[in-house]
Amino acid sequence: DFIKNILVDKLATKKLVIGYDHHFGKNREGSFVHLKKSAPDYGFEVEEIPEQDIDDVAVSSTKIRNALNNGNLSIAKQYLGYDFELNGTVVHGDQIGRTIGFPTANILVKEKYKLIPKDGIYAAIAYINEKQYAGMLYIGNRPTLNETKKVIELNIFDFHQDIYNQNIQVQVKEFIRDDHRFENLEALKAQLGNDEEMVRRFFELMKL
Repeated sequence: DFIKNILVDKLATKKLVIGYDHHFGKNREGSFVHLKKSAPDYGFEVEEIPEQDIDDVAVSSTKIRNALNNGNLSIAKQYLGYDFELNGTVVHGDQIGRTIGFPTANILVKEKYKLIPKDGIYAAIAYINEKQYAGMLYIGNRPTLNETKKVIELNIFDFHQDIYNQNIQVQVKEFIRDDHRFENLEALKAQLGNDEEMVRRFFELMKL
């Protein structure tokens, strides 16, 4: 019933690509074998994605999520095959970063379901109007300012353009440190200076 009513009549499926462990239907009894058997009768093709192993570890969405939640960007990249990205719109913030010498682009990610890596500072590459810029990404609720709302902010190195309301693509390259609460803005500014030095050194070593 699922194959006929949903895949064929409703979706007009011509080719179905599914994971090796995909199941469907009542009690999840349907499998690749059922689809392969029924495909010729209903005029569609079925292709199975085999289990992929990296260093003898089965790749799954759960492992990718766990890697990102732990700030393990290199592991996530191995599993994904590419750098993890955030895409969003640059919106107005409270401009506190500008007052301490670290102006940021506040990024609004519209997709509520989008997985956001763990709180902290990251080395990142931004793509704006098809140009590439290195920067320092912050994810967190800005505990030094006693805030609770999570923000995503990017300090773009050597960049002075107005990009409000523009789309921005950010490749998250490397986790630098966890988020912390500092005694005051001066202490935060000092730490951000250290963070910038580490991020710039990372890009130099990676020749990015």
